[in-house]
Amino acid sequence: MAQVQRMSRLMVKTLRDDPADAETLSHKLLVRAGYVRRNAAGIWTWLPLGKKVLDNISRVVREEMDAIGAQEVLLPALLPKEPYEASGRWEEYGDLLFRLKDRKGGDYLLGPTHEEVFTQTVKDQCTSYKDLPVMLYQIQTKYRDEARPRSGVLRGREFQMKDSYSFDTTDEGLAESYRLHREAYIKIFNRLGLDHRIVSAVSGAMGGSASEEFLAPAAAGEDTFADCPNCDYAANTEAVTFALKAVEETHPAAEDIDTPDTPTIETLAAQLGVEASATLKNLLVKVDGEIVAVGVPGDREVDLGKLGEHLAPAVVELVTAEDFEGRDDLVRGYVGPQGLAKVRYIADPRVAPGTAWITGANKADTHARNVVAGRDFEVDDYLDVVVVEEGDPCPNCGSGLKLDRAIEIGHIFQLGRKYADTFGLDVLGQQGKPVRVTMGSYGIGVSRAVAALAEQSADDKGLCWTPEIAPADVHVVAAGKALQTELAVEVAEKLGAAGLRVLVDERPGVSPGVKFTDSELIGCPKILVAGRRAADGVLELKDRRTGEREELTVDEAVARLTAE
Repeated sequence: MAQVQRMSRLMVKTLRDDPADAETLSHKLLVRAGYVRRNAAGIWTWLPLGKKVLDNISRVVREEMDAIGAQEVLLPALLPKEPYEASGRWEEYGDLLFRLKDRKGGDYLLGPTHEEVFTQTVKDQCTSYKDLPVMLYQIQTKYRDEARPRSGVLRGREFQMKDSYSFDTTDEGLAESYRLHREAYIKIFNRLGLDHRIVSAVSGAMGGSASEEFLAPAAAGEDTFADCPNCDYAANTEAVTFALKAVEETHPAAEDIDTPDTPTIETLAAQLGVEASATLKNLLVKVDGEIVAVGVPGDREVDLGKLGEHLAPAVVELVTAEDFEGRDDLVRGYVGPQGLAKVRYIADPRVAPGTAWITGANKADTHARNVVAGRDFEVDDYLDVVVVEEGDPCPNCGSGLKLDRAIEIGHIFQLGRKYADTFGLDVLGQQGKPVRVTMGSYGIGVSRAVAALAEQSADDKGLCWTPEIAPADVHVVAAGKALQTELAVEVAEKLGAAGLRVLVDERPGVSPGVKFTDSELIGCPKILVAGRRAADGVLELKDRRTGEREELTVDEAVARLTAE
């Protein structure tokens, strides 16, 4: 059956200029090429061309998920409060959660992710070890109330996602399910044509232990990852670690020094004529309302996101001026770890035992030098909390790390028994006793992958899709005259009959220049033009990505395109 879409009947409105509010390349081009339309902040309509690309990505995802034995289901997006309250995520998600009440006053939410409900589903359906392992997945709309939705479909409040979940009776079974998903993800992203990196990550609100992200390097990416040029190490910056190594050196006794008007690292280093790295920065935060001090070298910044991940589900926030009231032990701008008996002290591993620092003396206008970790103060907890910088040592080989921007397109977790414990997910084991099930969770941003592909593959002329997910295999363009239009329609019908997906631009009254510009903006892999040699039955075939051109007859064009 022919698969031909005529541009004269296609609902598409291309734009010459970028949308005023668009910042990223994908946002600009997806709107200009008529793939999406903005309804509200973070809410988008997928127009016919965009829906084709979205469906093609979903098809690839389905095929590879089915290939590993996963079964597709569809759970509701509108969910009751109780499962999320039981897991603690009703509160943990905070303002990200869309919450609503029904007419009877019952609390509901729009699902951001579905671990709780999948766990309940399996508990209801699987009662014996013979029912496991099982892997379930869905492709569904998710909702998160982003504070600043931006970058088009890259960060929306409503988005398409594939989430899958594995259920096993043993840790070895979980590891195998994780491996299957990991390999399936590699195949999916390779088929989509996405350049990607697999990096170590943290689990965040999802919980669990082992966690890896699939990142698509792109300038528009909101994630930063560290990559070692000399070994295979790669990690999200929140997952980069620094080895704790004690220093065996002898230092003079600590002594106070007069340092008036030096409440910041910059003013202190300038007055003393030392590098900021010689000073110890002590940031005060509140963890579930309790004041905690965090120590890092003075030339480094505390990564609050990283700190929050370490301390989750506790809530981490910066102290305010009011928090110093009634606290004589906390002198603003002059806090030091020595003498902080009432405050928990967390330090980055760079503040290792035996290292000496210039730090606050807990007295106004006074600092102390030769303050030694492990001698003059104790660290309650060592946590990797600094913002990772270019050149930081690789945890594997010690070489300097490179930092790159990327878009998160997938994330896989070994959840373990977190949700099974919450909902009592047990099955009858081989020995006739209950066995607690262990889980994995695996996500792919389907709508986000559209934007990621646009970011990676577009050029100065427009979008440039890979064959697997393009809205059509070939874009046939009639340069304008009746003879050219007839030839374009003829070859389009033949290509469609041969099983290709064809977009043919036979719009009357539209100039050849506009048609050529639209063909490059829309970005199908091949562009076939019925132009100046149409009277001879000859067309020009152009490769959208490489720009290579060749002249072919109708039969040659059909043979060439169907053979690829």
